[in-house]
Formats: sequence, structure tokens, C-alpha cells
Amino acid sequence: MNSKVLEFTVGLFILAGIAALGYLALGVGNMGTLSGGETYRVSARFDNIGGLAVKAPVTLAGVKIGRVSRIVVDPELFRAEVTMEIDAAYDNLPLDSGASILTSGLLGAQYIELDPGGDIEFLKDGSRIDITQSAVVLEHLISQFFFSQNKE
Repeated sequence: MNSKVLEFTVGLFILAGIAALGYLALGVGNMGTLSGGETYRVSARFDNIGGLAVKAPVTLAGVKIGRVSRIVVDPELFRAEVTMEIDAAYDNLPLDSGASILTSGLLGAQYIELDPGGDIEFLKDGSRIDITQSAVVLEHLISQFFFSQNKE
């Protein structure tokens, strides 16, 4: 009887471990849902998106309010066009808001940070954010540093 209880306890422990790994995988893969509600789409064009990927977080003041849903190259302007899905609870973002691609930590994943403007009109489904700041690419910074050191 004692071995049955031990086997059951070990089984529960293994199931809890599998559930924890699944939860961790969804979190790392950025697969979790926002609030499960309505969203609206907003796009922005960037000269360089660095390592930004689909499903990357979109944040406002450090709070996740959406995710990147699509990344394509504009064939006319040769710039990256990023489409974001923003939670409908944040439907009061000013039309002149800005978008920057930032990196979490020194070598972490990239995400989009929205910076609200002061316009009285709001972003709506299909709006485009015109004020953008591209990703800072570490390799470009290093090469600029070395080239500036060689000129002196």
C-alpha cells in the first residue's frame, strides 16, 4: 500500500513538472494571449528592425498592450513595415504616438515601445504610426566606435 502512495506522488510530481515546462515554453515563446478580447491593428515603418520578430511584445510605459503580428518589406520604400495588434482596452492612444524598437537587457529580445503623443484624435484600426525609431544594432555601434578611434 505504501508503494502505491509513493508511485502516485511521483506521478503527480512529474505531471506538475510537465505543466511547469509547458507554461515556461509558452511564456518564452510569447504565445500567451493578451486579455483574450478585441484588438485593433496599427502599422509603422522602420529603417531597420534588427532582430524584431512576429509575436514580439508591444509595450506602453513597460506594460504589455499588444504584440507584433506581421513584418514585411515595403517594395516601394524598401523599409520594414511592422503591423501590431493592440488590445482594444488601449483605444485612446493619440494619433501622433511614436514607436521605438528597444532591447530588453543587453542581449535580450527586441520589442516595440509606444510613446504617446498629445493629439486629440486616437489611433484606430488601420492607422499608421509615422514617428518611429529603428533598432540600435550592436554591430553598427561597435564598427562606428572602431572607425572613430582609427581617425584620431
